[in-house]
Formats: sequence, C-alpha cells, structure tokens
Amino acid sequence: MGFERKMITYDDPEDEEEDAPAEEEEEAEEEEEEEEEEDLVDPLEMIRVKCEQTEHCAHFKERLETCEARVSSRHRTEEECTEELFDFLHARDHCVAHKLFHNVK
Repeated sequence: MGFERKMITYDDPEDEEEDAPAEEEEEAEEEEEEEEEEDLVDPLEMIRVKCEQTEHCAHFKERLETCEARVSSRHRTEEECTEELFDFLHARDHCVAHKLFHNVK
C-alpha cells in the first residue's frame, strides 16, 4: 500500500480566483447531465402503461377502482382492497414480463 502525499495550503485569495472558473465548469457539466437524465424514458414505465390498457388488466383495474370507491365511501370499515390490488399488479406484471426483455438491448 502506498500513501498519498498531500500538501497543506493556506487559503490564498489568488487561489480562489483560479478555482472559480473550474467550479463554474463543473456546475455546467452537472446541469448538462441532469438535462440528459430528464430526457431518458424508462421503458418499464411505458410498458406498464400499455399493459394496464389491455383487456385482461383493465378488468382487474376496474375491480380495484370499484373496491377503492366502496371503501372510501364508508367512514368506518375494516375492508381493504389488498386482494384486488395484488390481482391487478399480478396481471400487469405478467404482461410486462413478456414484453420487457424484448426492449432491453
């Protein structure tokens, strides 16, 4: 193992001026990277939306929405829509599983 030698420097006003342009360049690069990340679209999200619109998934989504409406209309209820949610997610994920890896390079 080797040890790095580090030089301790005291803040010198001239050094700060030299560092300022470098900091501006770094900020500009970070902004560019953020813009690139915003442009990227996750194929998984796109496929999920498409799968949710299929007839099979739409049936389970409708059952889930019906259950949510029924539960939210009651003030005191122990009913939850867990079963309907799991059925919908299972149907959607089953659809996604068949389509996702065809889009991965």
